[in-house]
Amino acid sequence: MRVLSNAPGHYRFIEGIPAYSGGVVADGGHEVVHVTLQTGVPWRDGFAIVDAHLRAEGHERRALCAVQLRCPEPYTFGGFDEFNGEYRSLLDAWDVCVDGRNPVARSNVAPVANPPGVQCLYAFSYVRPAPDAAGPTFVVAGSGEYDEATGIHREGDTSAEAMRDKAAYVMRVMSARLEALGVGWAHVNRTNVYTAHTPNGLADAVLGGMGAARSHGLHLFDARPPIVGIEFEMDVRAVRAERHI
Repeated sequence: MRVLSNAPGHYRFIEGIPAYSGGVVADGGHEVVHVTLQTGVPWRDGFAIVDAHLRAEGHERRALCAVQLRCPEPYTFGGFDEFNGEYRSLLDAWDVCVDGRNPVARSNVAPVANPPGVQCLYAFSYVRPAPDAAGPTFVVAGSGEYDEATGIHREGDTSAEAMRDKAAYVMRVMSARLEALGVGWAHVNRTNVYTAHTPNGLADAVLGGMGAARSHGLHLFDARPPIVGIEFEMDVRAVRAERHI
């Protein structure tokens, strides 16, 4: 994994794909702030809210470092690519990319109950100065049991054993991204799990690898990953400032 600097945004990021990065960590003297919307809004309207919030706080658009989205239902691969193209076009218009690379981390999941009617913005994160920041703050992007080279891990199998194996697979991805960012599970204070399948032992497959972060527990969302066939997704972060608007 290659970690690049987003100097104008005051954070570093794991190089990912055109639609999103693998994760971000604030530079020294800065911190990540996480903001959750009380009610999700259509994603383009959501970015207008992000823009207004950043301006009100005295920050440029390049301070944006992560977003969390909610979709009506999982996409096909083709549909996901189509949305990603629209999404990336907006980020290009915002001029937040670094030498053509997208620094903004992302999660995008489909709630099982009360799904939105359209693709929505649920939350976002940005970086602000914090001279007295106590420890690193970061966001690791959402990831499911999928690899571009090998496809979906144990595709079509949602047995209890397979789900535990999928969770272990995604935990390895989370751990690798944390290591790339120069942090570890001991720094994590929020772990999100997204799945519609919760067999016995699934939580243990995650908690067992979290180390000290286990004391903060898991936040389980009854939601599906954004692509049909993927069954388990996670994202993690460490922040000191959480806001709700």
